Amino acid sequence: QGLLVESGGGLVQPGNSLRLACAAPGLPLDYFAIAWFRQAPGKEREGVSCLSGSDSSTVYADSVKGRFTISRDNAKSTVYLQMNSLKAEDTAVYYCAASQYACSPYFRSYEYTYWGQGTQVTVSS
Repeated sequence: QGLLVESGGGLVQPGNSLRLACAAPGLPLDYFAIAWFRQAPGKEREGVSCLSGSDSSTVYADSVKGRFTISRDNAKSTVYLQMNSLKAEDTAVYYCAASQYACSPYFRSYEYTYWGQGTQVTVSS
């Protein structure tokens, strides 16, 4: 089992919600930015949201602003992605990743050292 483990994916109807969790029990979250990426079939991986470890500042992709919320529970060493008003185009494998750099709106994959195995999110009626 890796340092990051995602859970919470599944099949949901458009307009509904899901909450993803990224457990990181061996990682000092105060020193790492945790981001969520996603990759849909036939598409490149894209950054969705990021939470900085130092000041808990957040970054969101334009496509999810106002619908997704990233948060952290230090006691559980877990970062969450609350996804509301889901759309078919949100269908993808979602990955969490950890970086020792600050969050960036450019979501540079190479800055992220640790990656989870991914969890499938399917939005369909």
